[in-house]
Amino acid sequence: MPNVGKSTLFNCLSNARAQAANFPFCTIEPNIGVITVPDERLQKLTEVAKPQNVVPATVEIVDIAGLVKGASKGEGLGNQFLGNIKNTNAILHVLRCFEDDNIIHVDGSVNPIRDKEIIDTELQLKDLEAVENRLSRVQKQAKAGDKESVKIGDACEKYKQHLEKGLNIRTIEDITEEQLELTADLNLLTAKPVLYVCNVDEQGLPNGNAWVDQIKEIAAAEGAEVLVICAGAESEIAELEDPEERAMFLSDLGLEESGVAKLIKAAYRILNYITYFTVGEKEVRAWTITRGMKAPQAAAVIHTDFEKGFIRAEVIKYEDYITYKSEAAIREIGKLGVEGKEYVVKDGDCMHFRFNV
Repeated sequence: MPNVGKSTLFNCLSNARAQAANFPFCTIEPNIGVITVPDERLQKLTEVAKPQNVVPATVEIVDIAGLVKGASKGEGLGNQFLGNIKNTNAILHVLRCFEDDNIIHVDGSVNPIRDKEIIDTELQLKDLEAVENRLSRVQKQAKAGDKESVKIGDACEKYKQHLEKGLNIRTIEDITEEQLELTADLNLLTAKPVLYVCNVDEQGLPNGNAWVDQIKEIAAAEGAEVLVICAGAESEIAELEDPEERAMFLSDLGLEESGVAKLIKAAYRILNYITYFTVGEKEVRAWTITRGMKAPQAAAVIHTDFEKGFIRAEVIKYEDYITYKSEAAIREIGKLGVEGKEYVVKDGDCMHFRFNV
């Protein structure tokens, strides 16, 4: 919704400064920020390898304008904003869970449950429109005997019934992998993984308040995560450059790390991403892959030639690198793994790829 603290939070996350003001539709064009993923392991590998260059993993976060009731029918700047959401892989849904007479609420009162339901409804209506459009197209082809169209039509019928009950597609259970693949190009908004970000005042830190408890209950039923954050405090933390001052400020709020750091890690997690590392004198670098990827696909993230000519992967466990301090020492004690095409990369693996094109 407008005026819940999205742009304030985005400003804390990113150097791309979004305008934050006390009126709806302050954000019109989406602001895009490339955010570094905090990873203590990268820091420790850097201390061991002492490289010339360090490259962390990144996530792109987009600050999209607030949606209002009727957005799916073009209210506000609805269609444009819904289009912006379509281009993302996951949704961080910021919910206002604090009272402040100085910050207006577009619906006149603070009620995060109602706000969540409004956004859910708008996204569901947009998905319903997409599903019905696809259904009308494939039904004709299905009648003509096209088997793939029959399968797509069956999937769309399931989506339609689910959405008409006011439910998000990510909670649908009676759908097959094949049906999901055949309808992936629909790019349904309510199929995207979501993280509910409860924006509280400082009194609501670290565990939240009565509103947050209600959101947690609803999110648990959806299998979604909830994060409690105070955007106001985060903007103050972001201004502090001295690490000791920052640590003291966090301690006073009862926090071990900033909400922003937790948010980035949670975003990475709901995207089902993990990190592997390449470690050398020239560079220590974090590479982002999807959980479950095998070694050749992970190698392709560096360069497609690595996958085409893949021979083997040399793998050192992160803990071994930190313990034994060098690749030579690890080779000597026989802890360097040589893996083939079927090796599933683990979070934190330190890898070299051998290839020939």
